Amino acid sequence: MEHAKPLPSYLVTRYHGWKATSYSENQGWYRRLATEGQRPRAMVISCCDSRVHVTSIFGADQGEFFIHRNIANLVPPFAPDGDHHGTSAAVEYAVTALKVSHLIVLGHSQCGGVQGCIDMCKGHAPQLEEKTSFVGRWMEILKPKFEKVEDIQDDNEQARQFERHAVVASLENLMTFPFISDAVEKGALSLHGLWTDIGEGGLECYDPASDKFTKV
Repeated sequence: MEHAKPLPSYLVTRYHGWKATSYSENQGWYRRLATEGQRPRAMVISCCDSRVHVTSIFGADQGEFFIHRNIANLVPPFAPDGDHHGTSAAVEYAVTALKVSHLIVLGHSQCGGVQGCIDMCKGHAPQLEEKTSFVGRWMEILKPKFEKVEDIQDDNEQARQFERHAVVASLENLMTFPFISDAVEKGALSLHGLWTDIGEGGLECYDPASDKFTKV
């Protein structure tokens, strides 16, 4: 592969810094993870957004979370059609192989993917409507939920509410997977919906009884 280049120097420097400090001070733990394998208690599905740092939010160490990231933290409905499904594959592995006890969907403020879906629904993003747009086709998962926020006049509030609906949509789609609904019904797995405010550091949890997000 002739187009691959050496790692940028700043990343090399950071790696050596990590190896000399964090790794050096916890060699036993890293070697135990390597030999005994992973036993995460939870899977977290979060957005690719670089500002969402899942392990920092929860103070998690290596081996605690099985993390999958994608645009707008979306989960597609169960569809074993033979196409490529990275998110579905990750969910299947976490639940059936790793036997995680908790499956968390984490949404966030100022989500570019969600805003892109809003723009699509308003006819303002023709580039995302193109069949060649991977982002556009992915955001079609969320499109049906737009009717719940289309009457909100304030753009910022509309986006924040739609971000929360993206979390709920993923929770609903997770329950279409037979191995997930079975584990939930047996009490072996619990689903959780969260939304974090990047600027304020706030965290909200979805309450199905009230169909609202409340502060943690």
